[in-house]
Amino acid sequence: MASAIAPRPKAPAEIIDILHYERHGYPHEAWAKLRREAPVAWCEAPGYPGFWAITKHADVIALSKEPARFRVAPIMAIFPREQYDPEHFPFRHLLNMDPPEHRAYRAVLAGRFTPRAVESLRASTEAVVDDCLARLEGERNLDFVSDLSAIVPIVVIAEMLGIPEADRQRFFHWTNLIIAGTDPDYQDGESTTAATERGIRELFAYFGEMVEARRRQPTDDMTSVLANVKIGGAYIPEWELMSYLALAVVAGNETTRNAATGGMLALLENPGELAKLRAKPALLRPAIEEIVRWTSPVNQFCRTPVNDVELRGVRIPAGEPACVFFASANRDEEVYADPFAFRVDRQPNPHLGFGVGEHVCMGAHLARLELQSLFRALVSRLEDVELAGEPARQRSSFVGGIKRLPLRWRLRPGSRGASRAVA
Repeated sequence: MASAIAPRPKAPAEIIDILHYERHGYPHEAWAKLRREAPVAWCEAPGYPGFWAITKHADVIALSKEPARFRVAPIMAIFPREQYDPEHFPFRHLLNMDPPEHRAYRAVLAGRFTPRAVESLRASTEAVVDDCLARLEGERNLDFVSDLSAIVPIVVIAEMLGIPEADRQRFFHWTNLIIAGTDPDYQDGESTTAATERGIRELFAYFGEMVEARRRQPTDDMTSVLANVKIGGAYIPEWELMSYLALAVVAGNETTRNAATGGMLALLENPGELAKLRAKPALLRPAIEEIVRWTSPVNQFCRTPVNDVELRGVRIPAGEPACVFFASANRDEEVYADPFAFRVDRQPNPHLGFGVGEHVCMGAHLARLELQSLFRALVSRLEDVELAGEPARQRSSFVGGIKRLPLRWRLRPGSRGASRAVA
């Protein structure tokens, strides 16, 4: 007699439901229960593809570090079907490419994001921060996102791409549509599908014109590099080229913006840690790592097994996507003795906030530089700060985004005034 098939451990829909994320933030209670009882569990949520939820730190690393066994194609991440059809994803870039193609494409810009290359951007990044803060000095109410955390990364990546100052606000809007087109605040009265498609269409059209211009007259910016580089003796195909540029501007904006906003909120909710950082500025670097662990600005990606695999006694059939939750891994009790404590002096801190393995974030050093520049200035100049209203979260389970963070603060004047347009 054939043995009975063991039932699949089940994960609750809230771990992927965008409405839950908007109302409550990351589903840490559900993840903690899964880590204890079913660290490999099947999730079927209405409106989403079915997937295996991977919630333990060690398992996220294991799946991310074996690209021959676990592919990123065909499903890069779990999105609502109304936003992205998993079988017809509109982008083809580093995040959904497997080796050896992934390595060839990554090598094109990797030199721009080495520690040495990023360090050369420190002075200009600090100038962007200073210019932003010059507009926010004194005692005032502000929205931390639109007035500060959204501006710094979009200006930095825009300058690297060669995007003119006058167009940067458009890029901010397009990135919101691409990442969180399910959010009504970004839709302009359209459906999710229409808003997302419009964001992609307009972004691709803009970059298409830039590419033509850079091929006629090359410059030193990243758009020119991508427009003129040849892989295997040919220009990057149009779809892959537009996708690469879209990834650069979206990733260059979203990760730092969400980490900075979530980090500011964490310091407000843990005033003792803010006081500790003020008293000992040398804690800035570990504080930034803790902010990235705490916020986990990119929440999840998928890895799909090539063959049947067994993980923690659970069989995952070939071809069924396994979703690795970085935000859950960064609260794993087996890795952190006090995972739900925000500590600016936490060391060691083996967080996975920038991913791990082949697809570790290429811009991680740049994100760290931006966060260091921002929080160094804030910690030294903030005399007082408090929430002036409830934070508003993005309707997304792909990123942990806060779209509005109303504050009231008193900020001392800096040594330099505003000298550059930043938005």
